Amino acid sequence: MQDRVNLGKALPAIYKAVAATDELATKAAIDAGWSAGFTHLIKMRASQINGCAFCLRMHSRDALASGESADRLAVLPGWRETGYFSAKEQAGLALTEAITQIADGQLPDEVYAAAATQLNPAEIASIEWLAIVINMWNRVAISSRYPVAP
Repeated sequence: MQDRVNLGKALPAIYKAVAATDELATKAAIDAGWSAGFTHLIKMRASQINGCAFCLRMHSRDALASGESADRLAVLPGWRETGYFSAKEQAGLALTEAITQIADGQLPDEVYAAAATQLNPAEIASIEWLAIVINMWNRVAISSRYPVAP
């Protein structure tokens, strides 16, 4: 495999700006009432869809350290089929999936309308920003081929 340019090392100012945006998005989510653990589950769900092993490993560790249960991590890809997530969390997960797959039908009005019945504007905005930022990180890690080894 050919070595790739490490985007963080090649242009550290941009990398730092993404990190600062991530911090702001996470703080906004906490301020909106989301738990720290759930913010990592949001990041994990987008990373699962994108196939970003680097982010999956990091956010699964962070979610567990934040008090999330191994069960919630284990069932995250099938969240719709479980009783592990509240209606609000389900709305957040649905928004995250739609934003992650935005090239496939944009953000459908039905998904947004369903979220708006469960979430207030601050909750919606913070979930959307978390999804946007983790999708950016996924692209950085995957493009740079950040190593993931035991």
